[in-house]
Amino acid sequence: MTTITGSTPVVQPPEWAVLQRHLMATIEAAWREFEAKYTGLDGRLRYHGQMFGRDGVDDFYEPFFNWPTFYLLGGSDDILTAAKRHWEGVTRQLTERGFLIDEYERGYDWFHQGESLVFFYALCAADPADPVFRERALRFARLYLPGSPTGNYDPGHRIIVAPHNGSGGPRPGVGEEWESYPATQLGMKPYGLPLDDVPGIRVWDDLAVPANADRMGQAMQERMGVGDTAVNLAATSLAANAWLYDNATEFRDWIIEYVDAWRARAEANDGLIPDNVGPAGKVGELHSGDWYGGHYGWAWPHGLHSVGSAALIAATNDFLVRGDESIWNLARVPLDTVLAQARRRRFDPKSSTLGHWWETHLGEDIQYEIELVPYRHSTGGWFDWHPVPIHFLFWLWWNSGSDGDRSRLEQALARAGYRWRRVQQFRDKEEAGHEAAWFAWLRGEYPDQPRQSLLMALGQVSQRLALIRQDDTLSQGDDIHWWQQVNPVATEILSQQILGAPTTLYNGGLPVARLRYWDHERERPGLPEGVAALVRDLSDEAITFTLVNLDPVRTRRVVVQAGGWGEDRIDQVTFDTLGDGWPGPVHGRSDITEPAVERQQVPVGANQLVIKLPPLTQITPTFRLTRRAYPARHQTYSTISEGLR
Repeated sequence: MTTITGSTPVVQPPEWAVLQRHLMATIEAAWREFEAKYTGLDGRLRYHGQMFGRDGVDDFYEPFFNWPTFYLLGGSDDILTAAKRHWEGVTRQLTERGFLIDEYERGYDWFHQGESLVFFYALCAADPADPVFRERALRFARLYLPGSPTGNYDPGHRIIVAPHNGSGGPRPGVGEEWESYPATQLGMKPYGLPLDDVPGIRVWDDLAVPANADRMGQAMQERMGVGDTAVNLAATSLAANAWLYDNATEFRDWIIEYVDAWRARAEANDGLIPDNVGPAGKVGELHSGDWYGGHYGWAWPHGLHSVGSAALIAATNDFLVRGDESIWNLARVPLDTVLAQARRRRFDPKSSTLGHWWETHLGEDIQYEIELVPYRHSTGGWFDWHPVPIHFLFWLWWNSGSDGDRSRLEQALARAGYRWRRVQQFRDKEEAGHEAAWFAWLRGEYPDQPRQSLLMALGQVSQRLALIRQDDTLSQGDDIHWWQQVNPVATEILSQQILGAPTTLYNGGLPVARLRYWDHERERPGLPEGVAALVRDLSDEAITFTLVNLDPVRTRRVVVQAGGWGEDRIDQVTFDTLGDGWPGPVHGRSDITEPAVERQQVPVGANQLVIKLPPLTQITPTFRLTRRAYPARHQTYSTISEGLR
């Protein structure tokens, strides 16, 4: 395996490197306090409240969803052990409450199943050598393959046969709690009517009449509770995760078959993915022929937020196993469709369904006229206006690498109307939302972004530690969202800087990376202790990053891998080496000078190389890449270490 050595001295430690290591040390302390306070010895969450209907599984897994990611970044062995224990404990806890069968959700929608599973996918990526999680990954994926005894999938019509599905098979309806849909559900009022064509029900207040509430509930069960819906596309992540173990064709073939069915439906709808397919395999079968109206679809409740995410997840998984670039149109067209409707005006968070989410993202910039697009569509046309979903546009470009997608992102940012070249102080449960500021850094327009982002992340961890310490755990009652609101493991900025990647698409995406690191001394993934990393530039052809060894005594050896799944080939590496004249003579010097550096180029021809970092040295390599030169696979140290022997 090619080895290069860092020789440029760390004369003055970069502030970002010091802050990065401080953030990681703070998270190490913080997750242990969270664990001690909120979990039992077997890993389950301390909770004795009630759970209602079919909802809630995701909320028990979500507090830990990014703990395996922190391990992959270089967190302690302890956090991986803890993460596995909590997955096992929560799984037992939810099985006892009747929500799981054979360790998998009995049957619920994929908007929420996706949220549950990002934790599981991250565990598989963090330790693919674990035979127990490997067996689970294959078993869970086979719940959806043709011929599965669950009956979740109908290969004749190429549909998942119900919006609620899982280990118990298709689960008809949308939940017992909605057999009637009364106006007293004030939490659902902002989303409006689930169906807008039920006779005699035109506005929300019509649901105050019990007979109307019953008719709406019955219509939801009969029309939204059967057949396929677009968010079911997130199930392809189960198959893609299983495929990453051995590249087995059974999982690849199902992804292609199922995604192709939705692609054909989109092409028949001018390229825009519909949200519903009836039991006979026809779009609009239960919705008067309309392409909208399905569960978690374009009309209700979230529109683009759920359908756009599912399209991105499906396109990502299909591209992972097949490599056909045309699949990105499945995700592009929904974005282009809403962008074509864009208008500039002030954003009123009270008039949109995701208003609070965007209010925190915009901060004081909410006072300006900004670019808004509609997220939802019903019989009255497009409605529910929000700021442009920059995170989706960024994800599309980051995955496809195409110039067109980069241009689409740049044009949207240029028209945004708010100050996106800054780090906005907020944190939501998705551990995302700061992609615009990161893009400004990658374009060379925001040189202070690394420092500002790390300071923000440190503030996030400090605030959540304060919330944990002041909480008596009794005041939360039945709030099953509390734990995710105080999860102190902040990985968004670390993932950007170290992995060169945005956070996982939260409603069911796989964890991604442009770079992965392996600590040769500890024989495990992640940065060695005392080493910091910063991705400086990335494109489909190259990636530039800096590694800094802050340790004044120890040499570190880091194996750097191109591609989160080892799929990219490093054709050549260019890096800095120490020039002559440093540190200079002993006598007659009182100033501190920066060393002169030269650039050196070495051919590689593999997906990994070793970087040796003597004490207090740094290096800034640029990898020239051939993307997707190798099959994507889950990676283990034993696999990559073969080249070190």
